[in-house]
Amino acid sequence: MIDVNLVREAVKHRKARSEEFLGFEYLRFSDDYKDIPRGTVIFQDTVVWGYPHIGRIFMLERGLREQFKAPFWVEEKVDGYNVRIFKIKDRVIALSRGGYICPFTTDRLEDFIPLEFFEDNPDLVLCAEVAGPENPYIEEYPPFIEKDIGIFVFDIMPKGELKFLPQKEKMELIEKYNLPSVKVLGRFSVEDVEKLKKILLELNEQGREGVVLKEDSPENRRAKYITSYANLNDIKVTAKNMLQLPPEYYTNRILRLVLFMEEEGIERTSHLYEQLGRAFIDGLFDAIEQFKREHKVYRSFRCRFKNKENAVALLELLNRTTRNIQVIERDLKKEGDYWVLTFDKVFLNMTGLLGHLLSGGLVFD
Repeated sequence: MIDVNLVREAVKHRKARSEEFLGFEYLRFSDDYKDIPRGTVIFQDTVVWGYPHIGRIFMLERGLREQFKAPFWVEEKVDGYNVRIFKIKDRVIALSRGGYICPFTTDRLEDFIPLEFFEDNPDLVLCAEVAGPENPYIEEYPPFIEKDIGIFVFDIMPKGELKFLPQKEKMELIEKYNLPSVKVLGRFSVEDVEKLKKILLELNEQGREGVVLKEDSPENRRAKYITSYANLNDIKVTAKNMLQLPPEYYTNRILRLVLFMEEEGIERTSHLYEQLGRAFIDGLFDAIEQFKREHKVYRSFRCRFKNKENAVALLELLNRTTRNIQVIERDLKKEGDYWVLTFDKVFLNMTGLLGHLLSGGLVFD
């Protein structure tokens, strides 16, 4: 369980705060506090720990030897957003990485997750990635999802404990309940680095994000490794909102891209240089053209809901939790069995800067 005195300290230091949403009252850790990770939530007598941070290795061969002392499982890292799914009272809900109840994911759970899992396992939490072109949070999505979304389980944790079920037990539950899951690429050792390099080159060519490495031991050491494609794609999709992100967001991705190429033996070509340039420049050109047409810089999102009330709740959550972004509803209408919500995220920083620059304003370096 969680130390009550530590919780009181976190509240006092404004690292934890009360939330009320979708009929639930709970305490949410908005930041890491000592040993308690961001996103940890407390519902009266139920604690769901935040998903812990996983370190990233930049050099595969040396990173494996440095980080892993035992064989490890390799799973595909799906390009989406992280949720934790569990039953509280008589309802199954989904929490975002930051500990907010997500109206969108909660609304769509029964489309993807067999809910009898929670009837049989009320004390377990599914950790999953939600990905696809019709999600309300991020622009990136895997190439194998052409419409709507998918949910992919990658870990299972007990309520009240900051640990995961062993891989074998997790895989047995996934098979027993036919849970959708990330692709398990196999069990490897540090001597298998050439096999892993081949897998990563294939993922890179397919436009996949990368892998998560999970040691098959009580220590359960973990690391992630990302393809060069994913780093280029991150730059491309965020260029419109560049001012919202710290400079190290981009410098880290360029460094990771180059180190991936170095280790995988990918040749430097004029096409690569063009790709990197386009990733930055096309997004900025798009932003300028969009501002000239509509006097704002934004991205449009579309997502489907089973219940209209959850679409309204999502807009409320986004408006309450996003900074320097204005959320504007475009349309909410019934299409077949779903309510389809379309909305824009207006990037206020880029909108303001372009308005200033394109009208002839001064900037002091």
